[in-house]
Amino acid sequence: MQQLTFQLERDHVELNQLLKLSGLCDSGGAGKALVASGEVHVDGQRELRKTCKIHAGQTVQLGDVEIRVL
Repeated sequence: MQQLTFQLERDHVELNQLLKLSGLCDSGGAGKALVASGEVHVDGQRELRKTCKIHAGQTVQLGDVEIRVL
């Protein structure tokens, strides 16, 4: 499994934007489509809310890529 880290500069980041900023998709719209497909998990649970607020300490998984948010 590939592990990435993402350093927050604010209180939170929206899930679709995190996927974009981490390089897992080309745009926020593509990130929304990935979330809607049911392939994204936050802290081990399937997440279908496209603009779910992700905070430091959470882990996002898409396929074999895991993003740790710091």
